[in-house]
Order: sequence, then C-alpha cells, then structure tokens
Amino acid sequence: MLKPRLIPVLLLMNGQLVRSEKFQIHQIIGNPIHEAERFNQWGVDEIIYLDISRTDDYDLRRNDQKVRDLNTVERIQESVSKTCFVPLTWGGRIQSIKDMESAFAHGADKIAINSQAFRTPELITEGANKFGAQAIVVSIDAKRHPNNHYEVMLDGGRTATGRDPVEWARTAQGRGAGEILIQSTDLDGTAEGYDVELISAVSSAINIPVIACSGVGRYEDYAKGLKAGAAAVAAANIWHFKEMADRGAKRALLRAGVNVRV
Repeated sequence: MLKPRLIPVLLLMNGQLVRSEKFQIHQIIGNPIHEAERFNQWGVDEIIYLDISRTDDYDLRRNDQKVRDLNTVERIQESVSKTCFVPLTWGGRIQSIKDMESAFAHGADKIAINSQAFRTPELITEGANKFGAQAIVVSIDAKRHPNNHYEVMLDGGRTATGRDPVEWARTAQGRGAGEILIQSTDLDGTAEGYDVELISAVSSAINIPVIACSGVGRYEDYAKGLKAGAAAVAAANIWHFKEMADRGAKRALLRAGVNVRV
C-alpha cells in the first residue's frame, strides 16, 4: 500500500511567491527558486507550483547572480526544476497541449490543469493520451454556499459554474485524469482546517488519488484530510511560516497512526 504523501504548494504570481487568503488576498513572501532549494533539504514527498499570475509579466524584483534574468515562466520552471529533487507538479495558465509540452520540457513531472480543463474537457484526454494519466492532475476549486451546496469555481475563484465538484471530479476521471487536487475557496489561507466534507465527498466518488488542500493551520489537520479519504495532503501557507514544517507534520501524522515516509 502506498504511503500518504505530504506536499507543499507554492503559489507564483508574476515571478514572486505569495501567500493566499480566500483566493482574494495575496501577499508577497519570497523567491520561487530559493523555496525549492529549502524544501529539498526537508522531507517533503512532492512539490506543487501553481502559477496564479493574471498577466504575462514575470519579475523576481532582484538581479543577483543566482536568479538573474528569470523574467519568463519557462525560465522560472527550468530554474526550479534544477533545484528540485522530488516530483514536481506545475499548474496554472496551462491551456493547451503545447503548454503542457513546455512545462514538461522545462522540468515538470506532472502538470495541473484547472479552468481550461473545465472549459475544454477533451484537453484532459489529449494530455493523458500523450503524456500518461499519471502526469495529469485536474485541480478543482470549490465554494461552499450557505445551503451547504458546493460549486466549482474557475479563474481563481472569480467565475461560478453552477456545477457540483463531485460530478466534475467523476467527469475528469472519465476523461483520463490521474489525480484530483481539491481546494476550498472559503478556507484558503484561513488556518481553520480542511473542508473534510468536501474531501470525503470527492474521494468516495472516484477511484483516482485525491490531493487535499486549503485551510491547514495545525499539523494535526493533515491526518483529518487523510481520514476523509485523501491520498495526499497539501498546504501552502504553513510551509512558509514554520521552520522544519515537514518534521512537525510527519510527527503529528505518526502520532495519529499514519504510516508516512520519514
């Protein structure tokens, strides 16, 4: 049986790493290259980079020898991959097979697709046929309404679809997705814990691995995500504000009886 995976998620906005809150507030916190180097020294199982830029301008706001001229997403991808020695997933702004090819050519092991996958589901199938289902992650952003109904959101949480995330996850699996990354637009950056009901609903409806994300504030939250049915647990902000966050997380998982890689 495969051991659960512990995955940091790094959000890239126009060349800078940012922390996110409810998909609306973004605060610059660091450099994408240096963070990849730091996580390589920790016991993470994978790394996910999501490019949430809304324009094509990439500027690291510095020009030292180590990060010079990284003014395109391709150069950033390549530099990240050179310092990343665990599986690397790259997502965000991927709209075609050509974009997938570019991400793989610049060092990604998997790609994550979100809004474009929803709008053109055949892109999932084309990607799976060309690169293998194991390389295609479909990311789903879900909003919880007051009546406890969930809705798939696109474009960084700005566009409502009227579609249920469980139904969309089933469709994505049928189209050839190898994994589902499920995120809550309501809990993003709140440190209130995972939406375990959402995770459970999606995980129980499909046969491919689910990566849980959004809301982690304590190491103990990870075990709750796994108990809800996720095969991997991911988070963003906690990795930037706690040193050796991998050790704290894995100790908490071990205490909860989870067999993790140490």
